[in-house]
Amino acid sequence: MIHKYDTQLLIEGKDLDQQEIIDYFENDLDGECLLVVGDSDLIKIHFHTDEPWQVLEYCSTLGEIYDIVVEDMDRQSRGLQG
Repeated sequence: MIHKYDTQLLIEGKDLDQQEIIDYFENDLDGECLLVVGDSDLIKIHFHTDEPWQVLEYCSTLGEIYDIVVEDMDRQSRGLQG
């Protein structure tokens, strides 16, 4: 299944647990192409989903979120600005 939105952001926090974040995405969010990279203080998220607001809502519970990018991949594939 191809999901509509490419969602990317940074989470700045304390004692961030990459595996816990991966487990949550895999078990509780619908999407694909998950990338979780970083350390206990800063993590970058990349995820394709139809519900980017759920990604933002969850990640905001972990720490401060910023550099948020949500791009409409369907628009991009048609040559329009995402």
